[in-house]
Amino acid sequence: MIESDILERKMKLKVLQENLKQAVSLTSRFASSKAQLPVLGNILLKAEKESLLLSATNLELSVSVSIGADVSEEGEITIPAKTLSDLVVNLSPSTIELESKKERVKINSDHFSSNISAMNSSDFPAVVQTVGKNMTSLDRETLINTLQKVLYAASNDETRPVLTGVLVKFDKKKLTFVATDGFRLSTKSIIADNTSDQQSLILPKTALVEITRISSDEENIGLNFIKKDSQVVFGIEDVVLASRIIEGNFPDYEKIIPKENKIKINLAKSDLSQAMRLAGVFARDSANTIKLLVEKDGLTVTSESSKSGSQKTKIDAKVKGDIGKDGFTIAFNYKFIEDFLGSVEGESVDIEFDEVNSPGVFRDPEDKDFLHLIMPVRLTS
Repeated sequence: MIESDILERKMKLKVLQENLKQAVSLTSRFASSKAQLPVLGNILLKAEKESLLLSATNLELSVSVSIGADVSEEGEITIPAKTLSDLVVNLSPSTIELESKKERVKINSDHFSSNISAMNSSDFPAVVQTVGKNMTSLDRETLINTLQKVLYAASNDETRPVLTGVLVKFDKKKLTFVATDGFRLSTKSIIADNTSDQQSLILPKTALVEITRISSDEENIGLNFIKKDSQVVFGIEDVVLASRIIEGNFPDYEKIIPKENKIKINLAKSDLSQAMRLAGVFARDSANTIKLLVEKDGLTVTSESSKSGSQKTKIDAKVKGDIGKDGFTIAFNYKFIEDFLGSVEGESVDIEFDEVNSPGVFRDPEDKDFLHLIMPVRLTS
């Protein structure tokens, strides 16, 4: 029997609507309707033994999801992702029967039947379906918490691909995640078991965002680097997500981090958050720029607009260091500070300054392994 006969053979199975809905909702996000290859707009369905494997890819990212199924006849076929998703999501909870023959798929459930045009799976790209043996095991909650502290600092500018990713450094029993868009930088380190040899990878932001979106009761996430394919693979329960590695040199971020700062401030996160919201009312008309005046007894946040007016908010703070007789003034994009505050777990914030043109160092006292830098806005005389 030739390969095409195997791929076109009849597939027949039963599956629960709820399980299929969840799997299709996930895989359909990875299908690409704009691709030159029409098959990339499809989801691959592969029935074997007691499971149904659903896979999708846009050639940059791929995902495979395995769900339990009552398989009568093994086989595989690809179905347009949007069509399958729109149907399955709107079906009532019940048992769904799927049956394929050549390039058609019949879907039957309670009071419903459909006949969908499909495509042979021979043109569907190979998709990673297992994490592999030499994987690093990461605590799922810790990883997601880490990603939430660095992802917002990655760039959206596709003309600088390296900055659209997150640097992941493997070092003995530690993993360090770093992201920067050239204006701010976040770095967070975590402990990891069974890490591979010391190396650094740049992972696409889009892949890591998907990791945070995949729901699971599994406590751990498997991570593996397939060097020959330049791919990183994540395993989360019955989901396998694979992504290409971004090629290029990540900035030497350690040189950017100030070793010492002459001014150190500690203040309540809630007070600073409120001040940012108030300052933003006027800063929106001034390229989001606000000024911070550090004095002995606190921090004053000011913003102004040629259209709307101005505001000033005084915050009590503990201040240490040489601020000069007139205080220390520095300017920032307030949205960057808001993003940082959204990732702070504790009730207070530590901020450090050196010079008006040097990056501000922002820390969460509750997380010593997390550091955020924001480049200041140059003040005009």
